[in-house]
Amino acid sequence: MSLSAVIVDDEQLARDELAFLLKGVDDIEIVAQGKNGVEAFNLIREHSPDLVFLDVQMPGLDGFGVIKKLLDKKVPLPKIVFATAFDQYAVKAFEVNAVDYLLKPFDRKRVAQSVQKARATMEASATSSDKWETVVRMLESQKTQNVKVLLKSGGRMFLVNQKDICFASIDDGVITVVTAGPNGMEGQSNCRTLEELFESLDENLFWRAHRSYLVNINRIREVVPWFKSSYQIRMDDKKQTEIPVSRAQTKRLRELFGL
Repeated sequence: MSLSAVIVDDEQLARDELAFLLKGVDDIEIVAQGKNGVEAFNLIREHSPDLVFLDVQMPGLDGFGVIKKLLDKKVPLPKIVFATAFDQYAVKAFEVNAVDYLLKPFDRKRVAQSVQKARATMEASATSSDKWETVVRMLESQKTQNVKVLLKSGGRMFLVNQKDICFASIDDGVITVVTAGPNGMEGQSNCRTLEELFESLDENLFWRAHRSYLVNINRIREVVPWFKSSYQIRMDDKKQTEIPVSRAQTKRLRELFGL
């Protein structure tokens, strides 16, 4: 039985290595490759592969975040082989009943064994979505309050708690993150898009008020009426930055604050 496979890893060398090793395995076709969690979700939805080799640690949406998004969007789950350089994730990988777990650097024999195991389980009953959801919720509850975001500022790298983030903006492909309060700081994120940053944060705490802005709902200081029934929001940073609310998000703003 021929298996279709997708490879997702944020490192080009890791993708190339795994693709090379899979070429030596009979009856497996690599239909797509991706470099981050957002691409993983889109590729799985588009190709419906039998098997996905999924990196655990990726900027923005990580491997477990991909599973959560697939569940949230009701996308059928393929067989998953988690791949990472950190063996501390092995227990979590097996808790969610992944087909297998590969430790980097990849080994030809272990890759072949993973494919063999996937083939053996393909005809078995699918992993219960309830089980995936239970474990993903458990992982989320552990990490939600502890999420830290890396910011580069003044030649240094700082880790800030998500609750301290006031807002993030993007301009010419550069994401700037501003923290709250009179002693707040400003730095650049290594995420490529606001969507990628959003995926790493608590969706109940952050809101995409505008295509160029992501805001912490709890750090909104004031809602300012603007032209033609539109609004701006004044944030709780030291500059009290005013951020436009797009017309598409005006309804959400009214829902949030009962306007």
